[in-house]
Amino acid sequence: MLLRNVRLVAVTDPVPGLVDVRTAEGRVVEVGPDLAPDGSGSTYDGGGRWLMPGLWDQHVHLGQWTLASARLDLAPARSSADAVALVRERLEQWPGVPVIGWGHRPTAWPDNPVVSDLDAIATDQPIVLIAGDGHHGWLNTIALHMLALSTRESVVSEGEWFMAYGRLTSVLGSDGTGPEAYRRSMEAAAAQGVVGLVDLEFSGGVADWAARWADGANLLKIRHACYADGLDDVLSRGLRSGDPLDGSLPNAGSLTMGPLKIISDGSLNTRTAWCCEPYAQKAVPGLEEGQPNQTPEELRALLARAAAGGLDVAVHAIGDRAVTEALAAFEDTGARGGIEHVQLTTRDDVRRMAGLGVRASVQPAHLLDDRDVTERLWPGRAERCFPLRWMLDEGVDVVLGSDAPVSPLDPWLAIAAAVHRSGDDREPWHPEQALSAREALAASTDGRGTVAVGHPADLVLLDADPLDGPSDREHARRLQAFAEQVVATWVAGEAAYERGTAVTPG
Repeated sequence: MLLRNVRLVAVTDPVPGLVDVRTAEGRVVEVGPDLAPDGSGSTYDGGGRWLMPGLWDQHVHLGQWTLASARLDLAPARSSADAVALVRERLEQWPGVPVIGWGHRPTAWPDNPVVSDLDAIATDQPIVLIAGDGHHGWLNTIALHMLALSTRESVVSEGEWFMAYGRLTSVLGSDGTGPEAYRRSMEAAAAQGVVGLVDLEFSGGVADWAARWADGANLLKIRHACYADGLDDVLSRGLRSGDPLDGSLPNAGSLTMGPLKIISDGSLNTRTAWCCEPYAQKAVPGLEEGQPNQTPEELRALLARAAAGGLDVAVHAIGDRAVTEALAAFEDTGARGGIEHVQLTTRDDVRRMAGLGVRASVQPAHLLDDRDVTERLWPGRAERCFPLRWMLDEGVDVVLGSDAPVSPLDPWLAIAAAVHRSGDDREPWHPEQALSAREALAASTDGRGTVAVGHPADLVLLDADPLDGPSDREHARRLQAFAEQVVATWVAGEAAYERGTAVTPG
């Protein structure tokens, strides 16, 4: 393909004026003015628009995101009674359909969700309500029994919940995550300029992704992560991070093995993120500082197995104690990879991250949701939350993502949040930790700077320059809506999205 008459977004190095960009065999092979056509491939006139590397979302639960549109939205609930009322309304509309909800955040509620509140609803259908941070499920007794969980009054949380989530399909029937549904999610992402996703879904394995890919869910580049329960299968296949999952698949190099994902602690909203100091409000009795999900020995054993097998590691660590312990495990085992979230940490641990070469995979849109919760539960610690500026200044490799469906699969929202650190009319939350628009954009392109020879031909064409403007509130608002500026997206040189044009499955 020959892209004519484009301006290059200066993600790193500025390139003045109009240039042409030639791609071949999935890579950029030539950049310069007035390139001569070689008689092969197609020509696309950019019309003076702006070209940049395609965007990556480095943290997605793609199956859950694909399901999100069919779920009951519980984000508006401000109490258990509100959530129960929303469930009743859904059952009145579809009395014979199980209720799968998403998005409640009970930390600020006056009461805690309990099973008996859902059991009081007159239905023989299972009810499964998934918290907005993904770390607990609030179920009625029917759903508990169907998922082979013990009867209780409390929510199902952390490791027990993650294991149960993988059984939802078998007990609740078709869950809307077939290849066609995945393909639609990919199309929506490509329309925002996304070319690749790191899929950290809780359930499914190598064989599932290979089958899905063969059936047409192959529009974007995918890095598939495994969890501890799938590690034996990955190692038995001899897969290392970066290897194609199945070399016999079409376009096999675009579906690759990602990291081993380890959830080392919980979350802020469930008060299970592992911290050095107690939670100020509503702490879990006996676990006032939160809790780890593995012993230090278990965490090191997992990292050591991954390192020996050539797998990178992605360690979920939200609390500052969890970050400290994760870094100690990286240091002791020599494992490679990164920490997911790094929501609360210290400057000293940021320096340790840099020294160890541990990447920080951060989801800036979470700060929009967690700003007020942080001030209540972690008072006096907010200046150490989402410390993006510290990390860049110390030389940590920072990459951005969404954690969809906890936040929308929208890279422009993540970029805007990193730049302005406010999602409303309030002043930025600890603006000293903000990134510039250029820095946030660079953290969203999988390590690619300004389009150059040798880059993958994973490209997005925009109506405007996303770096045109200061890193202020108005620029952040413009960036948040920048998906509207996407004209075309190419993955490995093939069209994944063109405005107003349907793209045929590969």
